[in-house]
Amino acid sequence: MRRRRIESIRKGEEGVVILLVAMVLLFIVAAMAALAIDLVTFYTARSEAQQAADGGALAGARALANSGMTSDAANTALSDAAKPIAITVAMQVASHNNVGGRTLNGGVNCSQEICVSFNDGDASFGTNPRVTVQVNRADLPTFFARIWGRNIAAVRATATAEAYNPSGADALNPPPTRIASTCVKPWVLPNMDPRNGNPIFDKTTGAIQDATLLGADPTVFFSANCESNCSPSPPSPPPSKWQFYAGDQSSFPAPTQSLPTCNVALDDYQTSIAGCVQTPISCNGPVILDLNPDSNRNTHTAHAVNCLTHTLADKGDSIDTASGNPPFQFIGGLDNPVVGAQGANILVSDSLVTVPVYDSSAPFLNTSVQVIGFVQLFLNYDGIKAPPGNGKINTRVVNLVGCGANATGQAVLGNGPSAIPVRLIAQ
Repeated sequence: MRRRRIESIRKGEEGVVILLVAMVLLFIVAAMAALAIDLVTFYTARSEAQQAADGGALAGARALANSGMTSDAANTALSDAAKPIAITVAMQVASHNNVGGRTLNGGVNCSQEICVSFNDGDASFGTNPRVTVQVNRADLPTFFARIWGRNIAAVRATATAEAYNPSGADALNPPPTRIASTCVKPWVLPNMDPRNGNPIFDKTTGAIQDATLLGADPTVFFSANCESNCSPSPPSPPPSKWQFYAGDQSSFPAPTQSLPTCNVALDDYQTSIAGCVQTPISCNGPVILDLNPDSNRNTHTAHAVNCLTHTLADKGDSIDTASGNPPFQFIGGLDNPVVGAQGANILVSDSLVTVPVYDSSAPFLNTSVQVIGFVQLFLNYDGIKAPPGNGKINTRVVNLVGCGANATGQAVLGNGPSAIPVRLIAQ
């Protein structure tokens, strides 16, 4: 009788144990699901914060590069004037990113959720400025973690980008590192200052010989050097200051994608101007010239430049400066195709182009020449409007980058059509 009673009790307990196990498992699964949801939210916000920091650092470094400060490293007043521009641009870009469901609060630099700093205490700041952007959101809301009393979480991300100009690096950290650039235009200029014919760069060290060329008189023009009297076999006429030799398609192959809309059909040479040549041109490397006479070279150049710079109605981008001196900023023209760019300050412009400079100290004996630097030019729309066939393009020098024969190592390749490589170096 007693044995039957114990067995009956045990049978009743078996149902309770199953119920308890089910309840515990349900609690564990719910807790894990809650934790997973909060963790996914946290890591998504962390990734968004990193994207915001990356974008802000790259934008700030690009602003320093385009300001012209690295082309006049000894001019501390120029770098001091360029830093506020870089801070504003970096904070604008970073603050337009959503982190945890909302945009970041910029505020005064480092007072809220975005902080921008520089390596301006380093001797290399003039030629290799670095921009560090730190993003910090401390009020990221939690959901299920509130069960354990955790109502908010914090996410933080840091990124550093640099703009590298080797022209002054020879005295800081010899030898300078080679650079390369994409979107280079097929206009190969001799190493001759347009004002006096003196060298722009020292052909051995790459050092800039006269920084006052930066922002020089906007009435300086350049045009083709081979409309006539040129030959692919020597002798060819000697180079003239601020007159270019056209680059051969073997060095500047015409792009096939992301071309602007033009009102005229373009040949390969014109397409290399209006589009972005993806083949990198390396400083201290060779390029091939097209020395075939072309009586239409200047006309074709002008049509392609008008297409590139959106100046078909004479409403292209312009330099935003009263005096014409650096630091440079740019204003979108009324024909700028980017929505919201018209009349606004812009970070980049299709009117900004990079052009290679070759060692012209001795006559070239064939069609191959050595690149010893780059100049970045702003193509002023008021210098390329009708008549387009005069071959005179109104330019302003906004950057100078030399490397010379001493440059070594793997070429530093930046992003976009800039003479100054800009890249992320730390996250």
